[in-house]
Amino acid sequence: MKDFESLFRELQEKARVGDPNSGTVKLLARGKHAIGKKLIEEAGEVWMASRYETREQAAEEISQLLYHAQVMMLANDLGLEDVYRYL
Repeated sequence: MKDFESLFRELQEKARVGDPNSGTVKLLARGKHAIGKKLIEEAGEVWMASRYETREQAAEEISQLLYHAQVMMLANDLGLEDVYRYL
């Protein structure tokens, strides 16, 4: 099982290596606008799953939202400490 920090390290490494088959690398290449659209989409899915679906489905959607938030962090050259400063 991954935690927030280990996922971020994994995504940083994928971005650093630049594997063209990586979904993370492809999304980063599409830019902040595309990443932002995914964030909005996932936020809506979190809301709908939380309202109309099971706890497990809500948890899955939240995990996807967190993933896309981390991809946006990478696109903005932000580290965990940059975000944690505001928690």
